[in-house]
Amino acid sequence: MPGAFSRFKSGAKFQAKLLRRLFRRIRREAQVTRKNQMSIQDAPLLFANSFPKSGTHLLTQVLEGFPLIGPAVDTGLPAVVMYEGASGRERSNDEIFRDLNHLSAGDIGYGHLHARREFIHFFTRTGVCAYFILRDPRDVVISHVHYVTKIEQNHVHHQYYAEVLKDFDQRLKVSILGRPEAVNPFPDIAGRFDPFLDWMSHREVLTLKYEDFLADRHGTVRRVLMHAISRGFTPFLSEEKAVYQLETMINPQKSPTFRQGKSGGWKTQFSEENKAVFKEVAGDLLIKLGYEQNHDW
Repeated sequence: MPGAFSRFKSGAKFQAKLLRRLFRRIRREAQVTRKNQMSIQDAPLLFANSFPKSGTHLLTQVLEGFPLIGPAVDTGLPAVVMYEGASGRERSNDEIFRDLNHLSAGDIGYGHLHARREFIHFFTRTGVCAYFILRDPRDVVISHVHYVTKIEQNHVHHQYYAEVLKDFDQRLKVSILGRPEAVNPFPDIAGRFDPFLDWMSHREVLTLKYEDFLADRHGTVRRVLMHAISRGFTPFLSEEKAVYQLETMINPQKSPTFRQGKSGGWKTQFSEENKAVFKEVAGDLLIKLGYEQNHDW
């Protein structure tokens, strides 16, 4: 009974968000048409896809600036995800497409979706502008520890991380090696990355690295804009003004990982044993993603 009530409550909240999205679209369509003689219906769907804990908030902040520079609307809808956070249950394609089909021309959405054939077709078609952001997997596992242990108390593995595992080192090993033996298992970090890798093979989807924003924020935001233009987005502003406006949307206080202004935090938190374990399960992944040239790090 409590589970049924929880599902009803969650469904009611989602319906409220859909209604809010409709009002936002109606208002934004009127603004765009009146001021610029353009229609949101002619703009591409903008979607930020990411490997979890890889700069999702940072990229979505930039996309949320698009209504300030052209025909777009922030839907306010939740992330489209592969798994239910509280139960760990993998969602079906039908469930995921039910979420995706709530999005239409000019909408801004985000999520964590594997590069399955059906999703690739959806995001590479005309009328969609998709991005995929990733991050050094060594920093990802550290972020994963903090997220599951301290931030998301409804996460299916929160109790195990917070109460069974006794210290950061134990938690880090589990985030690297996964929990294949658990009732709700998850694979090691290489296994978690693997279903996302094919996004990098499709030019219709712009692949970005979290570290790109740290090394050259202006240039990376420009890449975000130019990709949108190549996919059918027409800004109201000049390129320089549009890039500047999008940059102002980056709010460090709403993106805790970006607030540190650096990458490579793993260097101070990995023990030699952590390094050895990581190299064994994901050393080749680092090379494939371009973070290392070999296993000598």
